Amino acid sequence: MELFKPMNANAGKGTAGADKPTERVRVLILGSGPAGYTAAIYAARANLSPVLYEGIQPGGQLTTTTEIENFPGYPQGITGNAMMADLKQQAQRFGTDVRFGIATATDLSVQPYRVTIDDEKVVEADALIIATGATAKYLGLESEERFKGQGVSACATCDGFFYRGKDVAVVGGGDTAAEEATYLAGLCNKVYLIVRKPFLRASKAMQERVMSTPNLEVLFEHVTKEIVGDSMGVNGVILTNARTGEEVRKDITGFFVAIGHQPNSDIFKPWIDTDEVGYIKTVPGTSKTNVAGVFACGDVQDPHYRQAITAAGSGCMAAIDTERYFLESKH
Repeated sequence: MELFKPMNANAGKGTAGADKPTERVRVLILGSGPAGYTAAIYAARANLSPVLYEGIQPGGQLTTTTEIENFPGYPQGITGNAMMADLKQQAQRFGTDVRFGIATATDLSVQPYRVTIDDEKVVEADALIIATGATAKYLGLESEERFKGQGVSACATCDGFFYRGKDVAVVGGGDTAAEEATYLAGLCNKVYLIVRKPFLRASKAMQERVMSTPNLEVLFEHVTKEIVGDSMGVNGVILTNARTGEEVRKDITGFFVAIGHQPNSDIFKPWIDTDEVGYIKTVPGTSKTNVAGVFACGDVQDPHYRQAITAAGSGCMAAIDTERYFLESKH
């Protein structure tokens, strides 16, 4: 899900919002996942009067997850929507101004920082917390979209437990796919790793781990044609042999997409340092970016863990870093 993106060819450039109505705020938070809401809770309790824009999908990626069982404090589990509703209510309880809106352009060249919302108004902020997340890449199949949350997932660590003892498939050929497949192999009866090419792109160590896992079968030169199922969820996948054209069906109950994530960072790139993929670079051990007063937390700066709990922790860091920024800069 792409939460924040340029809406026109000039989006993200220094002229952003030059002719639009303007509002001034102390702390602006972009994003409403665990990172954004946690940052808002801490910032509000520090009397920083945060304003949070939720983005195009309030609650972020967790709202596509049916059940969350690995977040501390919920012994019986909780749905993604319910958790995000709890976090939103907690942020509002302490005074966070939560608004619906999408950031479409930025100008971080001067202070206060300028962020265009919905291509209609400009919010000027003394400090900015970026919590825009990352969008999981999917194959683009209609059946994939239909079964999201009913057997189709982009996070084995999040959802693998629900498939304990069952047969599942993972699509992808890189390190992420290899890691997800071997993780699932420890839970599931059988794991099929669907690889479009005749080889794995994963590191040699990960390749060896995949090949030495007895209940993990690699299907080289296969592409996913369709995910099949019924009202109960996924029950199979139809694959096409890329070399021969032959179709084959595998009976599975879980289909995991592991072909990468795209950080929602495009509108910040003219000002903020990112890696080659687009993840925002932060000073190690902090949420600080290369621009003073601009902080990043959650999946937009985390290419490794991408968990709700790590996102929430980094949101806490961002709010504390913001508070210290104000104290040190006498804003």
